[in-house]
Amino acid sequence: MPITELLSRNSELYGQETCLTEINLDLQNSHNVIWREYELIQNNPAGEYRREMTWRVFDEKANRFANLLIKRGIKKGDKVAILLMNCLEWLPIYFGILKSGAIAVPLNFRYTAEEIKYCLNLSDSIALIFGPEFIGRLETIYDQIPQIKTLLFAGEGRPSFAESYDRLTANFSSADPNIQLTDEDDAVIYFSSGTTGFPKAILHNHGSLMSACYTEAQHHGQTREDNFLCIPPLYHTGAKMHWFGSLISGSKAVILRGIKPEWILRTVSEEKITIVWLLVPWAQDILDAIESGEVKLEDYELSQWRLMHIGAQPVPPSLIRRWKKYFPHHLYDTNYGLSESIGPGCVHLGVENIHKVGAIGVPGYNWEVKIVDDKGELVSQGQVGELCVKGPGVMKCYYNDTKATEAILKEGWLFTGDMAKMDEDGFIYLVDRKKDVIISGGENLYPVQIEDFLRSHEAIKDVAVIGLPDARLGEIAAAIIELKPGYNCNKNDIAEFCITLPRYKRPREVIFDKVPRNPTGKIEKPKLREKYGASSLVAKQTTR
Repeated sequence: MPITELLSRNSELYGQETCLTEINLDLQNSHNVIWREYELIQNNPAGEYRREMTWRVFDEKANRFANLLIKRGIKKGDKVAILLMNCLEWLPIYFGILKSGAIAVPLNFRYTAEEIKYCLNLSDSIALIFGPEFIGRLETIYDQIPQIKTLLFAGEGRPSFAESYDRLTANFSSADPNIQLTDEDDAVIYFSSGTTGFPKAILHNHGSLMSACYTEAQHHGQTREDNFLCIPPLYHTGAKMHWFGSLISGSKAVILRGIKPEWILRTVSEEKITIVWLLVPWAQDILDAIESGEVKLEDYELSQWRLMHIGAQPVPPSLIRRWKKYFPHHLYDTNYGLSESIGPGCVHLGVENIHKVGAIGVPGYNWEVKIVDDKGELVSQGQVGELCVKGPGVMKCYYNDTKATEAILKEGWLFTGDMAKMDEDGFIYLVDRKKDVIISGGENLYPVQIEDFLRSHEAIKDVAVIGLPDARLGEIAAAIIELKPGYNCNKNDIAEFCITLPRYKRPREVIFDKVPRNPTGKIEKPKLREKYGASSLVAKQTTR
């Protein structure tokens, strides 16, 4: 069934119950509040706010937007883009697009004006809704996107070139438009991370979205008593597909605008959060804040917090060992996936398998996995090859890109581009991205393995290992190291620490710098390659 039916069901069964809460604990430093009708948190001179929405209001808002789009001539299969920061209205807008029969096209809030224009053109979008943060970017391109027939602004301070979403939707019916949808109907276009250039458009159908609901519920066992804390951006498959566990179980979720450790812990405490999905940097920040005394766990009520899970990038085993030291009662899971596989869950560790921390896990619910060599043949147990996945959440195609689709989809299998190996118990370990493998003197070096080792150093907050050109060896491994606040370290310290690594795996260059990560927590290695690849590395900042 189409995923919109879950929302309609929840509205009927749990209409008066709160389903979404939006919290901003730093309104004073934020210019992007969209709607006025929020509830101020008591005794908060900083102007913090908290807003709630019931299942019935959620459904009604989605229906109003769907009816607006239909009135504007949007028909089944048309594309409607979303360019909003996380907010209470994000999901009703998304579901309104789906209910109209159109295809939702979420856009990365970090896109430049040119990237926005590129993605609108690539996806054949004919409508766009955007928020206050994007006025400047849209001003520079709105006259260059004539295919956008409906341009809606959600917020205050509406620019002259857009219409008001709030004013228009208020005049439309809250009744379901009853557009007939099936699992095979196209539903959404997500965009790849664009690490090798401009992003690709990833097309999924309604059946793919429903598969994410079933997978998430199976993996994490959401019940009506759960409350999920959503922090990552909703434009990405990761956060939204984990929230689908709340949708299918009819349970609550909280959208937190901010990632400071004290904000996360305060929200978990005050909102009685039971499930939190974190990115690696945020988990590291929480642990650093605890260990530095910046936050004190006894100041928060955290006993109801049952599950912490991480996805979007490899998880250092040392991080989870630290986490269990402070949160020994937590269930833990890690989830692997791609936007091409409708986000997290095609491989997952499983809360019962914490003894296998370091692995990304086993095939997820309703998923198959294989590891193959360059010829597409299965590799032996323990050997490194490319990870391939097959299941109901595999994308339909790269929209308008047959060549790229054929390169990654073969007989129903999605070739992920990730190098992995399987142990004797069937658990899969991610080794690295295929394109990130460093070939040094004929040896294959897998940066993730070196990064995991380096992160066990007490002074290292984050690390990225990249290959740099070398006249003799072809490439050498260079470690870009971000130190924890208050720690000092130099190249000699790192060299001494790495003495237990095989010689060919030891970084031949060490650079102390910040490790850039994108909004979903993935290391932005192309930026590091661009920054350091073409310049001499002699005498690069050896201490900090």
